[in-house]
Amino acid sequence: MAWIPGAITGGIWLASKLFGSRRRDPNPTYAAIEARKRAEAERDRAIGDLDGMRAQVAQLVQSMQAMQSRTLQSQQEAMLAAAAAQQKTQEQMRAMVDAERAANAARFAAESAARLATEKSKKKAQEAEAEAQRTQTALEGARRAAEAFKQDAERLQRAADEEKRKADEAIAQSEAARNAAENSVREATAAKEDAEKRLREGIQPVLTPTPREILAAQAKIQYQENLFHFAVAGRAGGGKSSLINAFRGMSNRAAGSARTGVTETTLTVGRYPDPDERCQHVWYDLPGAGTIRIPDWQYFNAQGLYVFDCIIVLFDNRFTHTDIAILLNCRRFKIPTYIVRSKADQHIRNIVKEMGYESDDENADRSQRSTLCMAAREQLVDETRRNVKANLAEANLPDQRVYVVSSSCLRAVAKGEQPSRAIDEIQLLNDLYTEA
Repeated sequence: MAWIPGAITGGIWLASKLFGSRRRDPNPTYAAIEARKRAEAERDRAIGDLDGMRAQVAQLVQSMQAMQSRTLQSQQEAMLAAAAAQQKTQEQMRAMVDAERAANAARFAAESAARLATEKSKKKAQEAEAEAQRTQTALEGARRAAEAFKQDAERLQRAADEEKRKADEAIAQSEAARNAAENSVREATAAKEDAEKRLREGIQPVLTPTPREILAAQAKIQYQENLFHFAVAGRAGGGKSSLINAFRGMSNRAAGSARTGVTETTLTVGRYPDPDERCQHVWYDLPGAGTIRIPDWQYFNAQGLYVFDCIIVLFDNRFTHTDIAILLNCRRFKIPTYIVRSKADQHIRNIVKEMGYESDDENADRSQRSTLCMAAREQLVDETRRNVKANLAEANLPDQRVYVVSSSCLRAVAKGEQPSRAIDEIQLLNDLYTEA
């Protein structure tokens, strides 16, 4: 068992090598700091498991040593008892031999006395015979005692053999437990190393909510079975609140509208019923992903997106890993998704300016502006859909339609109007209501 302290020391040395020599990034980002904290927590938990395994191995070794000591003591006691029984048997045998000699002497004396043919000799012969009988009786008693001692010795030997068998079984069980503990230590170490490797490679864990977490998430959003629950999710600053207001046919400043702003203003989940009471829809404005508060890979579970009936993945400029993470989790939970790019009007104006048209120029040709706007619109839609398609393919996700919209046109469509500058707003509303 001298290998156990060495194995423990080696494990401590390996853990110190794994965790002590990691190079620090001189300028970590907030996300990297959070990732490092989680990795260190995983490391501490794995080291705690390793320490627990070491304690179990030490306890098993102590138990095995105590059991071996007790077995040795039992064997020694059995051997002493057997030796004592053997000694008593020998003494009885000697007594039997002595008694037999005395009987023979008495018989010889009786025979001699009988030859003298005197009453005194006969009497002495009778006394000698009686003494012989007593001696024979004593001899029989000694023989029975010797047999009893022999049986006791055999019983003690059997008991010693049984104790030895139990001790051997206990030793085998202790060995098996020790091997199991060593395997558990190896598995815990391998799991720790795998977790560290996955974190270094940027592979985030897949988290499945418990039934209690699902009920808590439903209670948090006031989930009702007779309503259809739309959630608008995406990175911070993507225009989620404005899109919610547009879906409801409301301006950003109308009473009861979702709060909007240049910076991220949605810090908690906002619940907004549809103004039309005939529509059994509820819209939810979620806090933005990719912030210090909520890392990308935790966003789906942290916001309880797994309880919504449909999720609109909204992005503004770039389709990012955050959006991919949301789509992957929605696919895992079989939740319908719609990919929407917002602020189409702003993007078209920027493309037109890049083409050389200045909207502040009073002498500008309006027909030229209309032509450029149409070209910019086609460019925006084409680039958006090609970019999203490439990102979906890279993530092994099936291709799906991307809706390019602006909040102003979407608000007009929600009010029943048909604006000339609409792109995908009408189709988006139709598809969402069909889904519901």
